[in-house]
Amino acid sequence: MQMPRLDRREMAAIYAGGLVGALARVGLAQAAPHGADAWPWATFAANMAGALLLGYFVTRLQERLPPSSYRRPFLGTGLCGALTTFSTLQLELFEMLDASHLGLAVAYASATLIGGFACVHLATAAVRRTRLVR
Repeated sequence: MQMPRLDRREMAAIYAGGLVGALARVGLAQAAPHGADAWPWATFAANMAGALLLGYFVTRLQERLPPSSYRRPFLGTGLCGALTTFSTLQLELFEMLDASHLGLAVAYASATLIGGFACVHLATAAVRRTRLVR
């Protein structure tokens, strides 16, 4: 069995998008630090922005723009993948639970899930409502 060939340009697109997304997330985290007893606005904002962008990019790239080999890896996998952060969300939830802030943890997890789905839905609907300009 032969291994699939690695597309170096696709990997570079993922890397470049990931760099931009990670720097944006770090900037948000530094701008809005928090403790285990406070709402983690930086992570929440990054995850909501990433969900909104992902809904927009995936729908726009798939339904409105001509095919491209590098837009989706750059924007979807790279930028949105590095901007959003399940691992930080998980760590923050564990810290809230360890500090006995059960209500905050449940509210944060619920708001993140509901908000993320809402952001994807809104972005997808917005792209689909936009008329094609010729």
